[in-house]
Amino acid sequence: MTDADRLRRLLGGPDTAWLVRRVRSRLERGTPLTGKVTLARATAAERRAAELLLGRRAGTGTSLSLSLPEVDRVLRASGASPDGLAAAVELLDGPVRDLARENASIAAAWRDAFAPLDEALASRPELAEWRAWLDATGLVRRLTSDPAEAADVLRRLAAVLRRLPSPDIPLGRFAAETCGHAHALDDGPLATLALSSARALADLPFRADGGAESRRETWAAVGVHLDELSSTVLCLGLPGDAHTPMGRMLAAMRGEPVSLTLRQLRRHTAPMRADLVRICENPVVVAAAADALGSACPPLVCCNGRPSTAVWRLLELLAEGGAEFAYHGDFDWGGVAIAAAVHTRIGWRPWRYDAPAYLKAVSDTPLTGRPVPTPWDPLLAAAMRDRAVRVEEEQVLAGLLTDLAT
Repeated sequence: MTDADRLRRLLGGPDTAWLVRRVRSRLERGTPLTGKVTLARATAAERRAAELLLGRRAGTGTSLSLSLPEVDRVLRASGASPDGLAAAVELLDGPVRDLARENASIAAAWRDAFAPLDEALASRPELAEWRAWLDATGLVRRLTSDPAEAADVLRRLAAVLRRLPSPDIPLGRFAAETCGHAHALDDGPLATLALSSARALADLPFRADGGAESRRETWAAVGVHLDELSSTVLCLGLPGDAHTPMGRMLAAMRGEPVSLTLRQLRRHTAPMRADLVRICENPVVVAAAADALGSACPPLVCCNGRPSTAVWRLLELLAEGGAEFAYHGDFDWGGVAIAAAVHTRIGWRPWRYDAPAYLKAVSDTPLTGRPVPTPWDPLLAAAMRDRAVRVEEEQVLAGLLTDLAT
């Protein structure tokens, strides 16, 4: 009988397969072959196979315990496996995988895949929470099949984020310039991740709530429009004129809220003349002003959340015409972030949107979210952190209407 035959007889049968599996598992994990392994509810055949292997009785009871160092000594001494138990398992069951090395290699591949994204985010602290969310949810690993596919997706996602927010660009052109394909952001893993990052930049929940309208609004919030008709801006009281189509429409609709499309605003190339233009965050202010003041309402523009491309275009036309701006929004961190974006881009003076106005407003709604600086009035951010209540525009509507009336 050869050594190989002796080894198969001692350790290669179905009744010792459990032992081989246990040993292989330890070897793959890099665990030393020390101590005992135990088989609960061992059969009579499995107990006889163990006794044949050890050359002695294997104990009594329902479980069966074997000392791995003893098995190793028996295999060496019998000549069935001169190199011991580990070598015997490889001879019987093939090479043993080094799972620690494999796992380290896979982890390194994932780190390399994320490297371009992390480089792009190094100077984007506003996206730190979103980046941590990607790791916590495992979204990238669920959307892609392996690190190689993820590396390609994340490289293009990094290019997308370097261009967001954008001042004004169609989605197809934006996708072509950042990803090399006009439809790269239509659907698929890259589109899902890019939309999620846009929601993070817009201070929206990272996971998309679905629907074409939500997708349009999210992209519009970071300056990317799906088309010239889906991006709109709500306004009231803007002066019209008799020389342009949009001017004639505004004049005819004086006293009623008007929703202007990006297409209309792009075709209106002349500056729009106005002295003071008030900006609000929510449509409810526009509706209430139309009801209360009608055609007597002074120029009022609504951001309706994160400004769309149409909002920016209208504000730029007004700024080119010499308008000054006064701003009001919700007293919460999302509202402050919107106000800060408008303040950075066109400048404005507070319209009941400073620390004294906040402290005077009545509310018991808890303030949540991440604090945001208020450069137009640093005391406002401090007051909001200390008081920790949220005040929506609806709660101070009476004061806003009084200002519009006077």
